Amino acid sequence: MSMIALIGGTGLGQIEGLRISDQKLIETPYGDPSSVLSFGELNGQKVVFIARHGDPHKIPPHLINYRANMGALKQVGVNRIIAVNAVGGIHKALGPAELSIPDQIIDYTYGRDHTIFDGTTYESTTTDSLDHIDFTHPYDEELRLALIAAAESESIVVLKTGTYGATQGPRLESSAEVQRLKADGCDLIGMTGMPEAALAKEMGMKYASISLSVNWAAGISDTIITMDDIGLAIDQGMGKVLSIINAYVASAI
Repeated sequence: MSMIALIGGTGLGQIEGLRISDQKLIETPYGDPSSVLSFGELNGQKVVFIARHGDPHKIPPHLINYRANMGALKQVGVNRIIAVNAVGGIHKALGPAELSIPDQIIDYTYGRDHTIFDGTTYESTTTDSLDHIDFTHPYDEELRLALIAAAESESIVVLKTGTYGATQGPRLESSAEVQRLKADGCDLIGMTGMPEAALAKEMGMKYASISLSVNWAAGISDTIITMDDIGLAIDQGMGKVLSIINAYVASAI
């Protein structure tokens, strides 16, 4: 059985149009995932949804059990993952409510369980020995291009590339930190892109992100970042995210 997984982040606790047929809490060798897995059908395709921050939304980015989340998806037969990430925009095209389908990552996180190759063998892993995955292209290019095509089919403008700077959180960054990230080549900043992308690759699942800018990163504009404004950007942009997901799923093979 193969299945498409949708990982909901900040602002996406459920998928409109998803007809849920079952919900299960999957036990994994890495502990409990953030939420139950919701199984159902979306536009004629079998999909499974997981809420990255829990349901209700309460798990901060640095305490998410990413290995359990990805391990649970692997155990139920997922082979493609669409992750939704709320980010801060650095690139001039990523103002509030704008979208990117990133193609690169720089990892600034620390202290997270970031690999399945930790010296312990689990039956749920794809191999029982140490491996060094090729992370040249952290996102699956075929899936990325399919999401871009889905956006174009809905006349939704997206930044077709972008380097995602994964920071620790849960606080937002200082303006000096943002300038450092910009100098490093980052176009957007989020707190959940890693180790999610690397774990998906370790477990043999295709992975891509739809990143929704919910604010200009600190110092990029003169605007003060407020949770009210972030909430407004989520409200304005999440409909576009859902349209892309629905268009992709409807055309998926």
